[in-house]
Amino acid sequence: MANKAMTFDKYRVFETEFAGRKLVVETGKMAQLANGSCLVRYGDTVVQAAVTATAKPREGVDFFPLSVDYEEKMYAVGKIPGSYLKREGRPSEKAILTSRVIDRPIRPLFPKDMRNDCSVVATVMSVDPDCSPEITAMVATSIAISISDVPWNGPVSSVSVGYVDGEYVINPGKEQRKVSRMSVTVASTDSRIAMIEAGADCVPDDVMYNGIMAGHEANQKIIEFIKGIREEIGKPKFEYPSNEPDHEMFEAIKSFCEEDVKVALDTDDKTVRDERLKPIYDAVHEKFDEIYPDMEMKIDECLYKTQKFIVRRWLLDEQKRVDGRGMDDIRPLASEVGILPRVHGSGLFTRGQTQVLTVTTLGPVSDKQILDGIDDEEEKRYIHHYNFPSYSVGETKPSRGPGRREIGHGALAERALAPVIPSVEEFPYAIRLVSEVVSSNGSTSQGSVCGSTLSLMDAGVPIKAPVAGISCGLITEGERWMTMVDIQGLEDFFGDMDFKVAGTKDGITAIQMDLKISGLTPDMVKEALYKTHVARNYILDEVILKAIPEPRKELSPYAPKMFNTVIPADKISEVIGKGGKVIKEIQTQFEVKVDIEENGDIGNVFVSGMDTSKCKGALSALELIAKGPEVGAVFYGKVTRIMEFGAFVEIAPGMEGLCHVSRLDVKRTERVTDVVSEGDTIIVKVLEIDDKGRINLSRRDALIEVEGLTPENDISDQQRRPRSDRRNGDRRNNFRKNNN
Repeated sequence: MANKAMTFDKYRVFETEFAGRKLVVETGKMAQLANGSCLVRYGDTVVQAAVTATAKPREGVDFFPLSVDYEEKMYAVGKIPGSYLKREGRPSEKAILTSRVIDRPIRPLFPKDMRNDCSVVATVMSVDPDCSPEITAMVATSIAISISDVPWNGPVSSVSVGYVDGEYVINPGKEQRKVSRMSVTVASTDSRIAMIEAGADCVPDDVMYNGIMAGHEANQKIIEFIKGIREEIGKPKFEYPSNEPDHEMFEAIKSFCEEDVKVALDTDDKTVRDERLKPIYDAVHEKFDEIYPDMEMKIDECLYKTQKFIVRRWLLDEQKRVDGRGMDDIRPLASEVGILPRVHGSGLFTRGQTQVLTVTTLGPVSDKQILDGIDDEEEKRYIHHYNFPSYSVGETKPSRGPGRREIGHGALAERALAPVIPSVEEFPYAIRLVSEVVSSNGSTSQGSVCGSTLSLMDAGVPIKAPVAGISCGLITEGERWMTMVDIQGLEDFFGDMDFKVAGTKDGITAIQMDLKISGLTPDMVKEALYKTHVARNYILDEVILKAIPEPRKELSPYAPKMFNTVIPADKISEVIGKGGKVIKEIQTQFEVKVDIEENGDIGNVFVSGMDTSKCKGALSALELIAKGPEVGAVFYGKVTRIMEFGAFVEIAPGMEGLCHVSRLDVKRTERVTDVVSEGDTIIVKVLEIDDKGRINLSRRDALIEVEGLTPENDISDQQRRPRSDRRNGDRRNNFRKNNN
């Protein structure tokens, strides 16, 4: 049978300009069995996005089962994976964070009562460093869902906003990102801001706000572009069975328990609230299980909706919060440092019933994390990890390692503190923070930001400024809306927004916005930024700085001591030695760890150990090898060989000098062995370096200079030399010539 060329009758190509670069969308050629798919080219970055959904809803779930995966393929940047298997395995942290960023703006736009499983996969196939694969994936995802038959109230568009030389840059290129003062991802619908994810170098609120608005405006062109594609090739949306509880059922249950639920919710103690709700749940099921058989899950949903109705009515109609606070009041705060005696730094931050203990660990620079991903970041020396055990919310379940939420919250806290971490030149350590959430009733990510500031200062890390974090909530009803500061668990569950902002007194360092509605207006964003600024300043002044006003002047005695120096790059091989012999000898002799990083024409040398004097000794030895000895310098050296005319002393691995017998002591010496033996460590001073690089040393001069000893007789060098040595001077010179 003759081969037939495959035809793509539905293949279509759409083009537009996106921040000065061509954006090309291809459909109908690849992944045709998915509900919707597209291949998007942005510059040389290529991402395929596909969405699939089941024909029937999943049984036994009370949520919309959506999964979003951003897949990095190492071939996209011409790399072979570094793992043993040489294939992609568990998603990188960056991939997980990007999956979350894609998820947040699209999830609220799906029908809330749909229970069909839905999967979104964005696969990065080629990367152009100037065209962000993350932004390309977000746009591709929006297009794929828009043209699919999956019900969705999109489209959305996303851009990255930089701030370079006082100007906003949409989708900055690689070199622009290096000098940008902020990196803000903004997702928008055609009318509202759907998602904000930001990291910044302490930028003022107005700079951040205007940047968000610039991103929102830039999104509108792409939204119209996607709408045009949808109108041309979009599929009709499929019908699905609604999982919304029957209205009559909801009203009956609400009428039965509403007053009891109000009493149960009206407390600032989560434990008391939960205990009060248990008998209400039992009473409702006892009455309604027979009326609505096999509908226990929907009865529970009606109870959830009753609580939500009460909390939202309190907030909107009475400006009443469940714990009695005002709209801008923060829960009771407390801070404490030095909790754990043997760690390098620790801080406990408490906000209401939310408690986070953050621990700092300092290590040599070589402890930095090596990254194996598709972007330019290959390593990082500042790491933040966040743990959320089940006991923190009074639940029982086994620990299975960090999930996406834990990774996301850890990354948010890391981003918040990154701008104030000192450079490696100022503080030559790798830094790891671990935030342990020991109790949770809302906003633990921002609690970990505050706990991290306490812990870093307790560890003596010279941060540039303290950082605090706080969240702002939102309740909307039609055109009505209101915000409240420091939301607790119930206000997060039943509210419409969790707007997290971290920063110093001078400006914002990080933002993460989670929404349950389609988006925010500019006024909502502006008010949230203002309220969180006032709140974080209060936390800094009244809590954090009262617990510890500045970083400790000294590190913990259990922290390694770290010293660094710079040597010429062409001397690195000499410092390391053949097969690493020299550097190994230094590490063994001084009980230290030595790391060397080549950076252009220089080598950055880092020495770490528990003993300061040994670290300094190792550093001196390394500098001596790299830069050579100076006349007049004093060293401690090891006697390696005994000769009739003197002793050879190693002042650094691989570097010896001769201490003549006449220079061994402050008194007249006939025999070398009367003063030193092979293997002794002695103090010596460099007297001379001849034109062949040979080093002449003097123990006598070092003792006089350092220990203040007085020579017995003031005699000339010629008289000081033993008679036998004067007769055999040629023999000594011949030996040095043959052994240097």
